[in-house]
Amino acid sequence: MDQLAREDADESAVNTTHNPDLVIVGAGVSGINAAYRVQSSLPHATYTILEGRHELGGTWSLFKYPGIRSDSDLHTYGFPFNPWKKPNPIATGESIAAYMEATARKFNIDTKISFNHKVTAADWRADEQRWRLEVNNEGRRKVYWAKFVIMGTGYYDYEKPLKADIPGLKRFQGTIVHPQFWPEDLDYKGKNMVVIGSGATAVTMLPAVVKNGVGSVTQLQRSPGKFLTIYTWNNTNPAFEGYIMNMPQPKPGDPLPYYQRILPRWMVLKWLRFQFVIVPYILYLMCRTFPNFMRRFLRSEARKVLPKDFPMDPSLQPKYNPWDQRLCFVPDNDFFNAFHTGKARIVTDTIKTVTEDGIELNSGEKLEADIIVTATGLNLQVCGGIPITLDGRPVHVPDCYIWRTTMLSGVPNLAVIIGYVNAAWTLGADASSRLIVRLYKHLEDNKYSNATPQISEEEKKDPLQMLGLESTYVKVANGKLPHAGRTGPWKPRNNYFFDSWTASRARLGDGLEFGRVAT
Repeated sequence: MDQLAREDADESAVNTTHNPDLVIVGAGVSGINAAYRVQSSLPHATYTILEGRHELGGTWSLFKYPGIRSDSDLHTYGFPFNPWKKPNPIATGESIAAYMEATARKFNIDTKISFNHKVTAADWRADEQRWRLEVNNEGRRKVYWAKFVIMGTGYYDYEKPLKADIPGLKRFQGTIVHPQFWPEDLDYKGKNMVVIGSGATAVTMLPAVVKNGVGSVTQLQRSPGKFLTIYTWNNTNPAFEGYIMNMPQPKPGDPLPYYQRILPRWMVLKWLRFQFVIVPYILYLMCRTFPNFMRRFLRSEARKVLPKDFPMDPSLQPKYNPWDQRLCFVPDNDFFNAFHTGKARIVTDTIKTVTEDGIELNSGEKLEADIIVTATGLNLQVCGGIPITLDGRPVHVPDCYIWRTTMLSGVPNLAVIIGYVNAAWTLGADASSRLIVRLYKHLEDNKYSNATPQISEEEKKDPLQMLGLESTYVKVANGKLPHAGRTGPWKPRNNYFFDSWTASRARLGDGLEFGRVAT
């Protein structure tokens, strides 16, 4: 008996079977955004959200490390249909989770979420022209059948972090912590902490632990980091920094800019969103077009916000150009200000070995530590690690190509929500969601039962990375992610204005094949 026959024969063991038109997997920012687009554009369609955890929020309810916050502004990271109304553009993880909960309640999306429903397998049945989803609901087995599946699962593994290749780490007698699984009861006051890493997590964590009483914190970066600054335009606009962007936060009692006092609130919110879309994109183009100029400028400006005795070399001499790795925002220069306290420093060196009480570096220096934090990146994956099959035949996702950064080649009626890495995630996620509902309408209007991306051998030549970053964790994940092409609908996403137009106007037939149920 083959796999499909065994599953069907065992159907009597299933607790319940459900048949919505669409299933959204994941109740994070991508899932909630997709749900709004589905219910507002497809009011006749039924849908449900399957969330494997006990609460919504995704990253923002899972991560608990000190200082967790957005590294994009909330005017663009927030939902376009429910704009972020608070004055601070950079927000804490807790306030983002609360904003997402309020949004879900406001639009009755919360009534569509089934918590503790972990999808364990997804199989496309050609005879049925539907997806069969196996779901584990706290030990109870359920089956969902859906015409279309939207994977709002993000792009990293919630259960397994990226393994840090650090020699001797097991010898350490103190506390080892990965930010993804931070113990909420961890007491680091008065203790020596070493944070290994140079990404957004380290940038966020360092000023937070300094503020909350750490004895000392050393950020150990194994290659020269990206902690450079540019300049502040004025008191109301964001200050753009090279590899980090400073974002001044309005203070209580600060007068509103004149235009905010005279314009209607809805108009102000639209302007803020547009401003926070266009200005970072211009900066991105500047960094890509004039990298050498931007490197020199950023390095000179870094001196203005760091202590005078801060060692610029090698810590502030990156080996890569601006925007080879993701930029992040910091509020009110808090990261740079931490180095004025005397409790924080950056060390650029390679690790010889970890000892029982610290880290020996190849330079001969030893970093004493009570706590080692391995902020070395995320373990990337798509579709939440859910096994995808077509009539029982496994789909090897790394062999697939990504159609408009939304669907996998050869896989019908399944969307993967991937946001931006050079702008706010939600901008890309919303473009995908609008494209999906438009495609679903097209299927209905033309009485098609499926849409399948198909790529030619010519289009497969010389593939590109799906995520255009040089970060270590992205390079490590190259063998796990689908490819992008160099032409047409297979090109990677990097321009919100073009992608927004594509979602609303581009020809759906480019790169797609449509089919109907055989009669």
